Amino acid sequence: MKNTTELKQLFADGAYDGLLKDIYLDDALMDYQRQRYVDAVSRYEELYGAGEVEIYSAPGRSEIGGNHTDHQNGEVLAASINLDAIGIVGRLDGTVRVVSGTAPEIQISLEDLEAKEEEQGTTKSLIKGVLAGIREHGGKIGGFQTYITSDVLIGAGLSSSAAFETIIGTIVSGLYNDMKISPVDIAIIGQYAENVYFGKPCGLMDQMASSVGNLVHIDFADKKNPVIERVECDLETYEYSLCITDTKGSHADLTADYAAVPSEMRAAAAVFGREVLHGVTLEELIDRSAEVREKAGDRALLRAIHFVTENVRVQEEVAALRAGDFQAFLRGVKASGDSSFKYLQNVYTSHDVQHQNVSVALAISEAVLKDKGVSRVHGGGFAGTIQAFVKNEAVEEYKEIMDKTFGKGACSVLKVRKYGGMKVL
Repeated sequence: MKNTTELKQLFADGAYDGLLKDIYLDDALMDYQRQRYVDAVSRYEELYGAGEVEIYSAPGRSEIGGNHTDHQNGEVLAASINLDAIGIVGRLDGTVRVVSGTAPEIQISLEDLEAKEEEQGTTKSLIKGVLAGIREHGGKIGGFQTYITSDVLIGAGLSSSAAFETIIGTIVSGLYNDMKISPVDIAIIGQYAENVYFGKPCGLMDQMASSVGNLVHIDFADKKNPVIERVECDLETYEYSLCITDTKGSHADLTADYAAVPSEMRAAAAVFGREVLHGVTLEELIDRSAEVREKAGDRALLRAIHFVTENVRVQEEVAALRAGDFQAFLRGVKASGDSSFKYLQNVYTSHDVQHQNVSVALAISEAVLKDKGVSRVHGGGFAGTIQAFVKNEAVEEYKEIMDKTFGKGACSVLKVRKYGGMKVL
């Protein structure tokens, strides 16, 4: 542990610039990150006084491949990014005290970790769920006080909640378990907290990408025991950046659109006597296409075709990255985007065709980037964000045009971070 007074001076003087560059990968962010850490330590001191602390970090994530595949026991490729939650942490006996951003302090007794219905949907429930999950997995738990600040964009599909769950798990792993709780276990515990305590039936992709780091390939064929493998990818080597553009579309009244995707895929799977589409092949879909159309509908067939081909694309993207063939990887990203638009049909809602923010973003991206990048819908779709891999030389122009179209700050330029949940100091 290091003293807060000393830490602030060391960050301000640039003593940790090498560490910050290693984590955040962007020289343009150095002044920002240096000041961010100084401010976070200062805020901790305001809350809890000067003293000995440790610092932890957990990144947001971006879905790279596998659009709407996880709920059908399919495959996904996701990446941790260089936006993160950081926590300044001191030890405390018997109690956990957390201040996150500008929210009021949350206090939790380690003697009271039961899930409570009235706490569902709250940050407190997530913290309790992670603590209880670690204990149930055989880990040690203990008290601490922390100030957490996050620059993971809320509402941009980058999973700020998974970063929060991961940082709580990583803090407990560092303080009381010598950092020996594996990143995979921390992800599973984070999902447990969100499912059981928070009350949201999320998958495992978000937590796994945040906790494990770099790119992570997950096969959900056995949902209780997903196969997880880390995939190395250094965008700097290929001179590309990852750009996420928030198109500022309204998510109001889209619940039915989101729900229809897994519902229609399951209806197509039922034709084959299955609960989900995992295991159904493209050849089978084509062979029984008339029957699927009759029993599940045309859009269900199209969405099923997207699923079975998207799974193969994830495998091809992983193979391309392992072989160092970045252009083949980019072709997979573009094909994924095309399939989402044509077959999955989650780029705009059919209930309001006059508003097509994501369609506009994709069209402008294609027109502007030409051979200098590829783009696809990001995440759930219908109104949210797009993702683009852009040659570094074209990033400035691309960002300027996207911000001009969707508002200042709409486009964020990101890097794929090699670390998941980690102890910074």
